[in-house]
Amino acid sequence: MREIVRSTDSVLVHRIRSLLAEAGIETFLFDFNASVVEGSVGALPQRIMVIEDDEARARRVIRDAGLGGELIDVKSW
Repeated sequence: MREIVRSTDSVLVHRIRSLLAEAGIETFLFDFNASVVEGSVGALPQRIMVIEDDEARARRVIRDAGLGGELIDVKSW
């Protein structure tokens, strides 16, 4: 499992997950419950995860949609 996006913007998270679903890429949303419990403060980001085999294609889909700046840098692991 690989993290590809981390954001406190729930609209952005929904948009990216929709893009990936349209491309046939399954996503997993981590930290959603913690983010909801925190309320509107937006201090806890949600993480979009994909299966390792889908990572390169998922990154390409996100970049092609003009959202490449939202991607987690692989080097940061």
